[in-house]
Amino acid sequence: MSDLEGFRRETRAWLEANCPPSRRRLRDGEVAPAWGTKELDEEVERWKKLICDKGWSAPSWPREYAGGGLSNEESRVLAQEMARLGCVPPVGGFGMYLLGPVLLEFGNDDQKRRFLPDIVHGRVNWCQGYSEPGAGSDLAGLQVRAELDGDEYVINGQKIWTTSAHLADWIFCLVRTDFDAAKHDGISFILFDMKSPGVSVSPIQLISGASDFCQVFFDDVRAKAENLVGDKNGGWTIAKRLLQHERSGLSGMMGGGASGSKRAKGGKRRVPAFRGMADAAEPYLGRDEHGRLADSHLRDEIVQLEMDGICFGLTMKRSGEAAKAGQGPGHSVSMAKYFASESNKRRQELMVSIMGNRSLGWEGEGFSRAELDQTRAWLRSKGNSIEGGTSEIQLNVIAKRVLGLPD
Repeated sequence: MSDLEGFRRETRAWLEANCPPSRRRLRDGEVAPAWGTKELDEEVERWKKLICDKGWSAPSWPREYAGGGLSNEESRVLAQEMARLGCVPPVGGFGMYLLGPVLLEFGNDDQKRRFLPDIVHGRVNWCQGYSEPGAGSDLAGLQVRAELDGDEYVINGQKIWTTSAHLADWIFCLVRTDFDAAKHDGISFILFDMKSPGVSVSPIQLISGASDFCQVFFDDVRAKAENLVGDKNGGWTIAKRLLQHERSGLSGMMGGGASGSKRAKGGKRRVPAFRGMADAAEPYLGRDEHGRLADSHLRDEIVQLEMDGICFGLTMKRSGEAAKAGQGPGHSVSMAKYFASESNKRRQELMVSIMGNRSLGWEGEGFSRAELDQTRAWLRSKGNSIEGGTSEIQLNVIAKRVLGLPD
C-alpha cells in the first residue's frame, strides 16, 4: 500500500508540473482559451508528447507496445489524479478505445508492434467499417466482399454510418470472406489504409446539421492479407468483443450526471450534480419564494433524472473496476448502453421542455449560442438508441445473455 501511496504522490506532482492550464477542464467562472493560436497549439502538442512518451495515454497497455505498463491499481490511481486535476486525455478515438483492446486480445505480435504504438501516440486516426445499407441491426448479414488474390484481399462493397471516415487514416473493417458459410461464420476482421486506391467517402448530413457520419465505398480496394486480425472467417468473435467495448464507451459518454457531484463555486465543497441542471434551468423557470425552481413538475423531473445519473455513475465505476481486474467487458454492457441511451434522450427532452420556445432556434439572431447548441444536442440524441446497436438489440442481448430467457 505504501508503494501505491508513493505512486500517487509522484503522479500528482508530475501532473501538476506538466499538465498546462489549457489541458485542464474548466472550473466554474473560468473562460476557455482561444483556439488557433500558435502558442496554444504548441502547448497542446507538448502535453500530448509528454504524457504519450510515458505511455500514460494507454497506462495499462504493455510497455513493449508503448503503453505505460501500469498495474490495474496504478492505472486507477492515475485516472483518479487526472480527474482530480481535470486533465484532458491527449489521445482518444476509435483506435484507443475500440481497436487497441481488440488487437491486444486477438492480434498477433507483428500487428501489435506495428499498430499499437501509433495509437498510443495519436499518430493515426481510425474509423470503424461495420454497418451497411442492408446490415445494421442484423450486422452478421453484411455483404462487403473480400476475395484473396495472392497476398492481398480485394474488397468491394459499401459501409454506412461510418463515424469520421472523412478524417480517418485507417479503417478496421468487417468483410465477408466465405460466401457459402452460415452468415456468422464467413466474416473476417481486416485493417487497411483509407488512402488506398478505390476508397471513396461521402459525408451524410444529420438532422442536427452535423456531418460526422459517412458513406464509404470500396471499389477493388487491395488490403494486405497480413492485416487480417485473428483467423480467417473468425471475425464475428472479434466483432462482438469490439461492440462490447463500444457500448461500454458510449454508455460512459451518454451517462450525464455519472460523476454524481461537481465542485461548488468558489470552494472545495462538493454539491449534487443536479444543481448543474437546476442552474441551467433557472433563467427559464425562475425561482419561488423558497429559492426553488418555480415549476414543481420540472423540478421533480430534474431530481429524478440526476438521481438516476448518480446511480448509473456508481454502476459504471463498479463495471470499470471489474474490467481492470481482468474480467473484461461482458454482456452487461448492453444494460449500460440501453440505460445511457434512454437517459440521455430524457435529459435532452427535459432541457427542451425547460427552455420552451427558446429551444426553437436554428440560426440567426435572437438566440444564444448555448440555446442553438441545445437544440442540436436534442436532435442528435435521437440517434443514441440506434448507434452501437439499437435499443431493441440491447434488450435482446439482456434477455438472452444476462437473464437467460429462452428464445
